[in-house]
Amino acid sequence: MEMAVSFRNSSLPPVTSPNPRPQLSKQFFGLRLSSSSSSSFLTSRTRITPLKLRSRNFALLRPIKCSVSQATTETSTGKKSQLMRRSDIRNIAIVAHVDHGKTTLVDAMLKQAKVFRDNQFVQERIMDSNDLERERGITILSKNTSITYKDTKINIIDTPGHSDFGGEVERILNMVEGVLLVVDSAEGPMPQTRFVLKKALEFGHAVVVVVNKIDRPSARPDDVINSTFELFIELNATDEQCDFQAVYASGIKGKAGLSPDNLAEDLGPLFESIIRCIPGPRIKKDGALQMLATNIEYDEHKGRIAIGRLHAGILQRGTEVRVCTSEDSCRFARVSELFVYEKFSRVPAESVEAGDICAVCGIEDIQIGETIADKVSGKPLPAIKVEEPTVKMAFSINTSPFVGREGKYVTSRNLRDRLNRELERNLAMRVEDGETADTFIVSGRGTLHITILIENMRREGYEFMVGPPKVINKKVDDKLMEPYEIATVEVPEEHMGAVVELLGRRRGQMIDMQGVGSEGTTLLKYKIPTRGLLGLRNAILTASRGTAILNTIFDSYGPAAGDIVTRDQGSLVAFEDGTTSSYALASSQERGQMFVGPGMEVYKGQIVGIHQRPGDLSLNVCKKKAATNVRSSNKDQSVVLDTPLDYSLDDCIEYIQEDELVEVTPSSVRMCKNPKFAASKKTRQ
Repeated sequence: MEMAVSFRNSSLPPVTSPNPRPQLSKQFFGLRLSSSSSSSFLTSRTRITPLKLRSRNFALLRPIKCSVSQATTETSTGKKSQLMRRSDIRNIAIVAHVDHGKTTLVDAMLKQAKVFRDNQFVQERIMDSNDLERERGITILSKNTSITYKDTKINIIDTPGHSDFGGEVERILNMVEGVLLVVDSAEGPMPQTRFVLKKALEFGHAVVVVVNKIDRPSARPDDVINSTFELFIELNATDEQCDFQAVYASGIKGKAGLSPDNLAEDLGPLFESIIRCIPGPRIKKDGALQMLATNIEYDEHKGRIAIGRLHAGILQRGTEVRVCTSEDSCRFARVSELFVYEKFSRVPAESVEAGDICAVCGIEDIQIGETIADKVSGKPLPAIKVEEPTVKMAFSINTSPFVGREGKYVTSRNLRDRLNRELERNLAMRVEDGETADTFIVSGRGTLHITILIENMRREGYEFMVGPPKVINKKVDDKLMEPYEIATVEVPEEHMGAVVELLGRRRGQMIDMQGVGSEGTTLLKYKIPTRGLLGLRNAILTASRGTAILNTIFDSYGPAAGDIVTRDQGSLVAFEDGTTSSYALASSQERGQMFVGPGMEVYKGQIVGIHQRPGDLSLNVCKKKAATNVRSSNKDQSVVLDTPLDYSLDDCIEYIQEDELVEVTPSSVRMCKNPKFAASKKTRQ
């Protein structure tokens, strides 16, 4: 069934107060339905599936009623009817796909809300306070801040954009009533956009769509709004949720507007939309104290700090409380200090009313998902649920000849304690004991999820080894099921053939292909086994000369796809311990690409290069030129060595296979053959 839908644009009258809600005025023209039903589009939408928009030129109407705000305030249950709304607070999360400009937009909101002094130096992406976040240019941990606009406090939570950190987003949605869904004006909705929007709609949150980077030359705002609207339909959003407010913005310039061609000089239209379209928190002011610990931070002086939203009652400093995991599992504690978020810092508070986001100190053993409740009549809130991990890696102590040279923490006890500490704040991660006492199986949402943990550990002084990533399979009705992901690849047309061939070899099935923008770029959408994604990022960059952009997100479990070859080449392995020499490397580099240069210490079994053919090859990279081979009449020819490959931690983890390991130390990242596999081969022979 086809339907052509168009909305008529209208301009927004000046808003004098945050309370008025402009009425929704829709006009449908060119409406053609093949069925005999003559009911309106919105009331019959659920019966018209799938929906096809013949014309892709409708723009979402403005102004908007923001009826989701009203819909979420009304409920038929008697329990909820006793609750009230706070109109002086808005709790919002900013969610989006990676690199769509969330953190930059938060920077502009903070600056325009006068959070910083006029003469204060403020670095870019102020919310990315972690060193690793700044180096990689991504948000890894969610952060809290707040601003005040027209006597309304707006608590803002900046969330990660990468799918591997989806657990952070799922937790944070428990603390808010609405989300700002940031979408790139050229790329449109991407895989992580779908994931975070799906979670927000399941919570029943109000959504304000921000089309960011509207000043890009390749911006296509109308198409992006259409694609976002279709995404709402696909995710079974209610009619009220589909009436989302669209705001067009340039986060880096600090401008926003309700029309892509008419931006204000500041972010005023965005602030007005937040006040108007996102409801205040629903609270039970006179009820028993209830607060869900949604996040955990650690301070050297204050200890563990629980962060969450107060759902009911009033929390005061020094109060005796009950900490509950379930009805039967409770213990007592005392709140020593209490903080609220004011501007860009935590500010001490004597008491916090229901609806606000606060930080609680004094409960040393508090865990994420536990409820801080009234000492006498408090009851626990529903626990936080996150999706299960899909990838696992083996962590073990370092067994190489270089063990203990660079690291501070090298024992299995050190490794166990550090991994257990990670579980306290990382709900999406799992740790299990391995086959031996010094091996641990760490499971996460993706390779990057675990790689960030490895990078943090090596910076803290830990020295250990990790095995190759493996997918976590399930058995359903005695059938082996493996995880599948949706992969989108943005690639120039001249390299599309090589990328399509590569994805086909990895058992990928093409779902969609379309042109994007005016740069001659094609967007490929595949459903591919998670196994096929291991090592794919480097392979795609090689096939596309570094021009392709790969994004993935977990989709579902499906039947096993069969054998997948992820690497066609073998490794060059050091033959003996020693120091590499230019003489040996000159002949070794004819066998493939080297990882080491002259004058580097290596040990037997260390991977020193990539073999140009399948299968491993042992080389003596430490061989020195014999002194008897020097003739006074013949001068030595100058040796020209290729520049060795510089593989990062992520590259090494993508490269290694079943019988290989990555040795991680604070100063170095090396690869080696797994001695256990070598021993098993000898016993077979």
